[in-house]
Amino acid sequence: MIKDTMNYKKIKLKPKKEESLKRFHPWIFSGAIQSKDDTLEEGEIVNVYTASNEFIAVGHYQIGSIEVRVLSFEEEAIDLDFWVKRLSSALELRKSIGLISPDNNSYRLVHGEGDNLPGLIIDVYADTAVIQSHSVGMHESRNIICKALVAVLGDNLKNIYYKSETTLPYKANLGAENGYLHGGKDIAEVAIENGLKFYPDWEKGQKTGFFVDQRDNRSLLEKYANGKSILNMFCYTGGFSFYAMRGGAKLVHSVDSSSKAVMLTNKNVAINFPDDERHEAFAEDAFKFLGKINKGDYDLIILDPPAFAKHRGAIRNALQGYKRLNAIAFDKIVSGGIVFTFSCSQVITKEAFRLAVFSAAALSGRKVRILHQLTQPADHPINIYHPEGEYLKGLVLYVE
Repeated sequence: MIKDTMNYKKIKLKPKKEESLKRFHPWIFSGAIQSKDDTLEEGEIVNVYTASNEFIAVGHYQIGSIEVRVLSFEEEAIDLDFWVKRLSSALELRKSIGLISPDNNSYRLVHGEGDNLPGLIIDVYADTAVIQSHSVGMHESRNIICKALVAVLGDNLKNIYYKSETTLPYKANLGAENGYLHGGKDIAEVAIENGLKFYPDWEKGQKTGFFVDQRDNRSLLEKYANGKSILNMFCYTGGFSFYAMRGGAKLVHSVDSSSKAVMLTNKNVAINFPDDERHEAFAEDAFKFLGKINKGDYDLIILDPPAFAKHRGAIRNALQGYKRLNAIAFDKIVSGGIVFTFSCSQVITKEAFRLAVFSAAALSGRKVRILHQLTQPADHPINIYHPEGEYLKGLVLYVE
């Protein structure tokens, strides 16, 4: 039964606390709330009103600093039609930019606030969609989202895997076990990105199984790879490595502290370049590996570490980590070499990351020039009213 919008419980804001909502920012912080229904439960859909009792938004309620994640600024039911409409809009964006093709069947269908669905991530790998909830409301909505996905993607979708055990608060009380919500039998093992094949591991791998957000940056790397000796640090499943090989790299070394990631890297390289001796992978700590290589061993180094800071309290230590990591790379790279360096920490700003890299360059004493400033691809859109959605920062640097 579809819930009438009048039956949604109510939250009332303090005077003048609706200003950010008038600018369509999709978060309502706890300090802005004057009153709420005593029976309100986490994950419920709520209608939000100004201090003068004017409707302003409808969204998911959650206990925490962000108490409401806005789903709509219109007074509407959050029903199956709503989800179909939002997912259809997200799919149309991806189609309109020519992203989905026989050469590319891997993409992000929903990027949270960037697709006006805060707390929801959906990545597609061939015929499988992987859902991650980052809010209790999205977790509670998982089954209706599944129905909407089936309606929107049709015959192109055979499986839906739900993977939110590690992304939700209060995990033990939510029943957020990972598993298939739809299908789960005839699964395409191999997905395609820009004509290259890979094995996504959504069941046991990090995030949703592959880092689709580096697609464009991997393509750029391919253009720089010809004839070069390349070191891919924090390789995870080897995305940059097999792009480098297609680009004509002389040799590619992939490094990750996870032996499982290294195994999957080798598997992904082998499916594209069987028996190719240009590639070798190492399961080793990044700093230890970088510390023991010789200056000039590599013409190009890729630094794509996991998020050094997942909350604001870790920013200072994270920036020191980026500084140290880049300083070692600058010291080791051949003269005339290139460094691709990234931060995927949302709480680290572009300016702060660039300052950390600048400090590393100054420590190394090398001449360093910026060739490219990189970000996330178009299937990870940034809502113009939510600049916090810009999380991936990257620089391509020429080091003399």
